[in-house]
Amino acid sequence: MSKLSLLDLGFFIAETAASPKHVGGLLIFKRPPKSSSAFAKNLYRDYLTFTDVKPPFNRIIDFSLKAMPHWQATDAIDLKQHIFYHTLPKDKNDRKALYDFVSRLHTPMLDRSRPLWEVHVIDGLPEGLFALYQKMHHAYADGVTMSRWTAEGYTTSPDDMELTPVWALKHGGYVARRAKANHELLQVTWNEVTGNARRFLGIGRLAAMLFLESIKLTKNAIALPFVSSAKTPLTGQVTSGRQFASAGVSMARVNAIRARTRSTLNHIALTCLDGALRRYLQDQGVELRRPITIQMPVNLRKAGEKTTGNKIGIIQVELSPPTDDPYIRLRNIGYSLRNVRTMVDSVAPEAIESYTIITGLVAQIAEMLKLSNQMPPMGNTLVSNVPGPKEHLYIRGARMEEMHPISTLPPSNLLNITLFSYAGDLFFGLIATDELPNLERLAEYVTEAFAELELSVRDAHA
Repeated sequence: MSKLSLLDLGFFIAETAASPKHVGGLLIFKRPPKSSSAFAKNLYRDYLTFTDVKPPFNRIIDFSLKAMPHWQATDAIDLKQHIFYHTLPKDKNDRKALYDFVSRLHTPMLDRSRPLWEVHVIDGLPEGLFALYQKMHHAYADGVTMSRWTAEGYTTSPDDMELTPVWALKHGGYVARRAKANHELLQVTWNEVTGNARRFLGIGRLAAMLFLESIKLTKNAIALPFVSSAKTPLTGQVTSGRQFASAGVSMARVNAIRARTRSTLNHIALTCLDGALRRYLQDQGVELRRPITIQMPVNLRKAGEKTTGNKIGIIQVELSPPTDDPYIRLRNIGYSLRNVRTMVDSVAPEAIESYTIITGLVAQIAEMLKLSNQMPPMGNTLVSNVPGPKEHLYIRGARMEEMHPISTLPPSNLLNITLFSYAGDLFFGLIATDELPNLERLAEYVTEAFAELELSVRDAHA
């Protein structure tokens, strides 16, 4: 038996049919040369033979009245309830059809009576392609951990035919849960909010910083929650139904801008998103006069730490004031993020965790009471960055061409954007409710904003 941390438990408390708390990934592969058209179906059949399921993929959530909420191992796992095979029809197998199909797979909650994960093999794509869509509950792990687990299930050589799917691998560090998970939940709750001197002093320091920000004595520290721009189509009450879109640029182009401007990948990606979101909102008749505010997860693990579960904080960050110059936008965002990083590093990680829990609880209560359409959101959208493998991965000689992240929606946000780097490309995974109009257009605007930034940087350094 393994108790949940407060943050992990929060994903279950916050979960509803309209707002499920699983995350997923769309992996697109190219069949090996001279392989059979039955390659994907044979892979599905092979998957079903890996019946020795390892933690956490053999664990269900137990909310019994006899004990605090905890993970419970089970041997009663029918892989046909977790692994599925689909074939897209020939007249509906293009990229849009694939995204639409995956959106439908991503919409429903996972069944809590079973381990909380699924893998879908999707066949019938053109040009010898097939796809895997996988999803697991966010309480299992955060995005960085899930990315690492996914990579562990593939090989780095097309000649390596060994097959060991992610649920059959022993994932180091799962048994070594955080120490606080060994205490009763009430004690964990106390420790999460006020439990020790580092947390208490950190919360005080963070509160003082936010107060100074509120009276405009500081600038470009963590932005204040619940004071983002006026109502936009990006925010409101989260409803069921999902749509997915993606954009991608090569890391070579990103690195060229980084070298010219001494910027980070985050600076460049957020600059593109800032420009794309503003253009998208203009299409919807919304002209923002102040910076877009994003929610941004920050990794609170120490270097080399490989524990599972979730160890992240979520802070609010202002992007650039309105400008038509992408290069100025890049500089503004770089300045903002550097100050935010300095501020975060000066506060104990426990304080950031507590801040995340408190602000998230307020937003979640508003969503549960269906007040998200009336109450200001924590931010205009959530943007996270998950580093992926730098080299191509393979499965039975089939090369993984693309990896697309598909996340969950936080309270009051109808759009979530995840950055994911893989094998020389940077992907922008956009997941939204199906009420958000023209999500594909927003994805197009991301790539156009990147091209505009390239040109602006080139002109500035000519």
